[in-house]
Amino acid sequence: MKILLLGKNGQVGWELQRSLGPLGELVALDRHSTGACGDLSNPTGLRATVLALRPDVIVNAAAYTAVDRAQSEPDLAHAINAASPGVLAQAAQAVGALLVHYSTDYVFDGSGNTPWREDAATGPLSVYGQTKLEGEQLIAASGARHLILRTSWVYAARGGNFGKTMLRLAGERERLTVIDDQFGAPTGADLIADVSAHAIRQVQRDPACGGGYHLAAAGETTWNGYARFVIDTARALQPERALKVLEVAPVPTSAFPTPAQRPLNSRLDTTRLRQTFGLHLPDWQSGVRRMLAEIL
Repeated sequence: MKILLLGKNGQVGWELQRSLGPLGELVALDRHSTGACGDLSNPTGLRATVLALRPDVIVNAAAYTAVDRAQSEPDLAHAINAASPGVLAQAAQAVGALLVHYSTDYVFDGSGNTPWREDAATGPLSVYGQTKLEGEQLIAASGARHLILRTSWVYAARGGNFGKTMLRLAGERERLTVIDDQFGAPTGADLIADVSAHAIRQVQRDPACGGGYHLAAAGETTWNGYARFVIDTARALQPERALKVLEVAPVPTSAFPTPAQRPLNSRLDTTRLRQTFGLHLPDWQSGVRRMLAEIL
């Protein structure tokens, strides 16, 4: 099996290089790759790459993820998050490949407090969410075999993440203010990559398992709860670490105005994924604890 991976150096892409390696021959590209195009702002080049390589599976881990900047760069966000995934789907259909694509809880309006099912009505609040939803729709309309995995609050040990930011601030300040009215589940890039590899194998054996799924760690928290867990865990793992913070105060989203509106309810119902692929999704705390043990 030949696998084409796009976005190889992003948080999820980096972990996918590990998890996809045992499945077959892996061609991993990013937007700076030479010899083959991995740049999602170049749909013509992407199509040429797929037609030349004729992979069995295309995994698109590339995206425009600067949520606030997308409000002022809607054309670029649309090209990367919507138009190019549509082109990839058409090319996948042409060569008979399975297209794996990642989407987001931002396709929902964040209302209520019930976890979102795959068939729930969408209502994105931002350009980022709108373009990610359009990408999903173009893939579904292409007729290509596909696997769309919506996830939320993604982190990884590699690169910057919320936990690292909280630890830095906790070492500098006695009081932190962190949002407590947005709910979701921090989800590790390693978990996303491992589930992806498992799902790809099953969909290749049974194409009826394709379609859209929600993928997130089990449980839920707020950004405030996430921050407190990070700080408490760091103190337990590294008692000698100098952390000044004495209080992590809860504040509403309105305390931190941003160009793009965030959904308050980012809970994702993962029942369909777990039942279809026979998977157990660990609680979010175990993944964050592992990440902290790695970086501390």
